[in-house]
Amino acid sequence: MSQLSVFALGGLNEVGKNMYVIESEHDILVIDCGNKFPDESLLGIDLIIPDVTYLEKHKEKVKALIVTHGHEDHIGGIAYFLKKVNVPVYATRFTLGLIELKLEEHKLLGETELFDIHSDSHLTFTDMEVDFFKVNHSIPDCLGIAFKTSQGTIVHTGDFKFDLTPMNNEYADLHKIAHLGEEGVQLLLSESTNAERPGFTPSERIVGEHMVEAFKKAKGKVIVSTFASNVNRVQQVIDACKATRRKLALLGRSMVNVVDVAIERGYLHVPKAMLISAEQINELDSKKVAILCTGSQGEPLAALARLSNGTYRGVEVYRGDTVILAAGPIPGNERSVSRIVDNMFALGANVIYGTGSSTSMHVSGHGYQEDLKLMLSLIKPTYFIPIHGEYRMLHHHCLLAESVGVEEKNMFILKNGDVVDLEDGEARQTRNIQAGNTYVDGVGVGDVGEIILKDRKQLAEDGMLVIILTMSKAEKKLISTPDLVTRGFVYVKESEVLLKNMTKLITSTVNDMELVGHRREWNEIKQNVKRSVNQYVYTHTKRRPMILPIIIEV
Repeated sequence: MSQLSVFALGGLNEVGKNMYVIESEHDILVIDCGNKFPDESLLGIDLIIPDVTYLEKHKEKVKALIVTHGHEDHIGGIAYFLKKVNVPVYATRFTLGLIELKLEEHKLLGETELFDIHSDSHLTFTDMEVDFFKVNHSIPDCLGIAFKTSQGTIVHTGDFKFDLTPMNNEYADLHKIAHLGEEGVQLLLSESTNAERPGFTPSERIVGEHMVEAFKKAKGKVIVSTFASNVNRVQQVIDACKATRRKLALLGRSMVNVVDVAIERGYLHVPKAMLISAEQINELDSKKVAILCTGSQGEPLAALARLSNGTYRGVEVYRGDTVILAAGPIPGNERSVSRIVDNMFALGANVIYGTGSSTSMHVSGHGYQEDLKLMLSLIKPTYFIPIHGEYRMLHHHCLLAESVGVEEKNMFILKNGDVVDLEDGEARQTRNIQAGNTYVDGVGVGDVGEIILKDRKQLAEDGMLVIILTMSKAEKKLISTPDLVTRGFVYVKESEVLLKNMTKLITSTVNDMELVGHRREWNEIKQNVKRSVNQYVYTHTKRRPMILPIIIEV
């Protein structure tokens, strides 16, 4: 039997940019290709996607990209991946609709093979066969995957919870999952997002009941913000509008796009004439209007943030309006969300937020501890790799696995790039491959590295000082006093003495150098000036601005 390898290029020790790989002798199958959004330290970066260098080097073996569901952290990097490794994409009907929007934007739709799959689909490759099973999550059409290989069955759960009363009546395939466990599963890869939270994840139906109640109590407009991809939550907003006879306006490009796909493919049911445009909001009585918008994570340019600071043209939040945040903040976004909540209260709105039992406007789409234990108990894997989580989440998931009978020596807490090799019934982790982050900045992909980010951070923290030296081309001497231009370093009118002393220092530094009549010596002049100014500036200001000497030859 040939060796089989399993590793991740994203999704381990982090939440986001999920990408998992199963490699046999002849096949490489890729599971998901997502993105994640940068934190405040990654100045100017738009997206972070997985480094797929390894897959590029072995592109002749890559047979398919199989997508578990349509969230950004699972599909947001697909277009960038396909530009480097163009392979067939397999996904459910709704997920394909969202992927098509991205491929169309990147002008890849016409050259990409897309295949519609469902829970009863069966795929056959050279060394592997692939089956699927339904799971519950916060977006329609989610699948877990079972790979039948020479080294036994490998199961990838996708993102999941067990909702026994799902909004869309699409129940998890408990019998199929249990059957996989009875047949024997060699390795389980299971998501870990809520591995620290005890109990079972509450059902989505709780949110629907509270949503209708809040709509009935509202005295003005109702503004609801949630993830555009949470189609079940969108349907609950539509149902609440229907129950209270309100019209509904959609704000935000992603919200409009996802709702269009969901309606077109039959995943949303909207009464005729309920949807109105943003321009019609002010034409109706505020008690007859609801708004569904993007921005639940505090994104500064999204609709909710612009409504909160009064910059959304033509739509305002008035005293007595009700604002509902029907999504929990992703770790790292709490401050931005809190700022919006404060702004809404300042405008006089009634704001309903949080995940407490008193509001219950959001329940997680990820399984709590009992959900995770149930999956482990049904699958009964020999080996276990917790995925989709930061280190503490992966650690807690391993403790749960141990509590239901998985042996501690058979569990692997990995980093992106760590490879688990399966051979002759045993799994070992002894090697790794290249993995990391690729930064997307505008139209540039991968052209911004650590050096550029370090420069951006320096500019952001201490500013820039440009030193312009006008010098004789023939004699290599200063013709005039150096000019200093600062941006973000000091306020010129209040720092005249500092700048005057720097000018004297630069002049003496240049004049004291023994100049040779070759052009290459310009670099030596620049380096000496930069070194002396940097030391002087830090001594007197404790700042390290970016110093750029420029020589103008005359």
